[in-house]
This record gives sequence, structure tokens and C-alpha cells, in this order.
Amino acid sequence: MRVVIAEDLFLLRDGLTRMLRARGVQVTAAVDNGPDLLAAVAADRPDVAIVDVRLPPTFTDEGLRAALKARREAPGLPVLVLSQYVEPLYARELLTDNAGGIGYLLKDRVMRSAPFIDAVRRVADGGTAIDPEVITRLLTHNSSDTTLATLSPREREVLTLMAEGRSNTAIAQHMVITERAVAKHTTSIFHKLGLQPSDDDNRRVLAVLAYLNR
Repeated sequence: MRVVIAEDLFLLRDGLTRMLRARGVQVTAAVDNGPDLLAAVAADRPDVAIVDVRLPPTFTDEGLRAALKARREAPGLPVLVLSQYVEPLYARELLTDNAGGIGYLLKDRVMRSAPFIDAVRRVADGGTAIDPEVITRLLTHNSSDTTLATLSPREREVLTLMAEGRSNTAIAQHMVITERAVAKHTTSIFHKLGLQPSDDDNRRVLAVLAYLNR
């Protein structure tokens, strides 16, 4: 797997590079700004780009804008975004651009090696890797929505796990219930949210997140 990293903090950038290489991942470029990210993507054609939301010069949304531009120039490029905080606006822009694998992780969880590497691989394979705190904030952000209010506590738990990118099997294992029970909950959730059911885990996650971000 070939990875490009865009992170302005040297220690974090170096730490991510060392962590990935220790797991056999090839880091083709590690840069600290948007233009260099775009140049690296064009030159190296990585399997996934890991991008900090806030990059120089203003440290607002340069990283996100560079990532979205990179996906336009390299259609389907998987992108894993890193952020210090949960920012619903940034999450919405990323998650509604369903051109390839996507991820949104908080930086304070990144240094847990195994989950981070798993997230990178999942996104590179075209899947999703969304931090549970991001999902919680998105649900809270939409808590006034009367449709979401119709979900039972159990359905909201299933919805959160679904939006993290978990399959029905993984949700069943986490909640210690049967897959049949999970299927019933997901069917009810899709019905209440007015979404078309899907057997494709990534598409159903994108559908749910698009709804939560409207």
C-alpha cells in the first residue's frame, strides 16, 4: 500500500510515517502543505492520502480543500482526514463527496497503532473509517430533527455503529445480539429515515451520513 501524508506538525508527521513504515506501508511522500500534497498525489498516485484538515497558511480548511481537489484530479482517491476537533461542516463536505474511500479521525486517537492502521487500510480499500466521536457530534447536531427523534435508543446505537463503517456481523458482535436482530434494526432505521436499503456497507454508511449532515 502506498500512502501520501499531509500534516504540518513535524512530530506527528514523522510519527505517522514511522508507524506506517513499521507496518510495511510505503510512505511515498510526507508534506506539510496543500500544494505539495497535490503534487505528491499527481506524481505518486498513492492508494490513500492522509490529510490534516488545517494546513498552512491560514490553518482553517486548506487541507480539506486540497484533499477534495486531489479527488477531482485523481477520481476515486481514498482520503483519510485528521482533525484536532469534531467539525460538522468539514465532515459534511468530506462525507457527501462519495467518490471513493473516506475517513475522518480525531488526532488524539491516531497514535493507537493497530486501530489507525486498520482505518488506513479500510479507507484504501474503498471503505469508511469514521471516528465514533464524529458520529456522536453529527447525531447531536441533528438532535432537533423530528425524524431522528423517532429512532429508538437501540436504533440510534445501531445507526452510530453503522456510520462507523461496521458490517451487520460486527455490529451484532459489538452489541451482543444476533445478526437477524441487527438486520431488523437497520431495516427500521432506513424506513424511518426514508433511505433505500443497501447491502453494500460503504454505500449505506454514506447514505446515513449524508442524511445526518443535511
